[in-house]
Amino acid sequence: MALFDCRIDARSGHARALTYVTAHGDFQTPMFMPVGTHATVKGITPDRLKELGAQVVLANAYHLAMRPGAEVVADAGGVHAFMDYPGPMLTDSGGFQIFSLADTVKLTDDGVEFKSIYDGARVFWTPEENMRIQELIGADIAMQLDQCAPYPAERAFVERAVDLSAAWAKRCLAAHTRPDQTLFGIVQGGMHQDLRLESVRRLLEIESASVEAGGRRFGGFGIGGYSVGESHEVMFETLGSVARALPEDRPRYLMGVGNPTTLVRAVGEGVDMFDCVLPTRTARMGTAFSSTGRMNMRNAKFTRDFTPLDLTCGCYTCTHFTRAYLRHLIKQDEMLGGILLTIHNLHYLLDLMRRARAAVLAGVYDDFLQTWLDSPASKDY
Repeated sequence: MALFDCRIDARSGHARALTYVTAHGDFQTPMFMPVGTHATVKGITPDRLKELGAQVVLANAYHLAMRPGAEVVADAGGVHAFMDYPGPMLTDSGGFQIFSLADTVKLTDDGVEFKSIYDGARVFWTPEENMRIQELIGADIAMQLDQCAPYPAERAFVERAVDLSAAWAKRCLAAHTRPDQTLFGIVQGGMHQDLRLESVRRLLEIESASVEAGGRRFGGFGIGGYSVGESHEVMFETLGSVARALPEDRPRYLMGVGNPTTLVRAVGEGVDMFDCVLPTRTARMGTAFSSTGRMNMRNAKFTRDFTPLDLTCGCYTCTHFTRAYLRHLIKQDEMLGGILLTIHNLHYLLDLMRRARAAVLAGVYDDFLQTWLDSPASKDY
């Protein structure tokens, strides 16, 4: 397989198992990607990430462009060398972060002006500048600059976001030239199925025109604008049809989602890739995923509980430490508590996706999904 080739290894219903080639190794789906916003996944070292079986790690172009600067990362040899992570990496464009600062954003057809959260300076990004930054950072996968609409939002606002995201997708694809990095387009459209399918149509039209002119195609597609305040049930009203409207021969990436049950359900709708800060952020707050649902390790019932965190889990945390000890660390605000729960929570989601892939390969994904939904593990999510 050549660079950025995608092979469909198996299908089971709408669920898929893919193998995708990057310059830093192949990855296999379905998969969860730990988020390393500042070129670090909080609470865990890069070597431990590899031991856990992480395949792709995210960094964020917005934050790295502000601190320490994309040129500094490039001078270090790129983001892989900078953070000593040898596997595939992806950079989010920073669009979500920019548009979450709604009060400071000035939007034009040409680009977006925003105020840095670090020093208050006004910054103006065009799609071309965003591509320059992501090429300097040097992850294997870059994401187009897009406009992410909040929820709820007036339909006219969402329509404008679809228009702008499509226009910027075209400019990003034309500006992106780094041969060892691919670019994913992003679907927007809020909770409106017709707008989302229109967004897909425009991305494919842009790609077709680029290829016809001798240019590049998108290496995959992000599904953005979900997990922005809507319920999971509202998201699933449109997610499946949108995912399956995207090309079969490339990955489909549901952006910013890390709820275990949502991952399992979304795989069944044809989604391949996921990312979220949820497992690491909740770990630092003292919350653990488990086979019986979420566990709040601050709870007094764990004070003298000398059993493993999760009896069904084989991660480092569960094979070495008790619930009582973990509660003690969390209650004392010891950093080791957050570290150990981070190890466990990441292992939990990475292993969940490994088991999902095995079910696809065996042709029994519907059974896997139903077993999950019937289990205590699916509760509280």
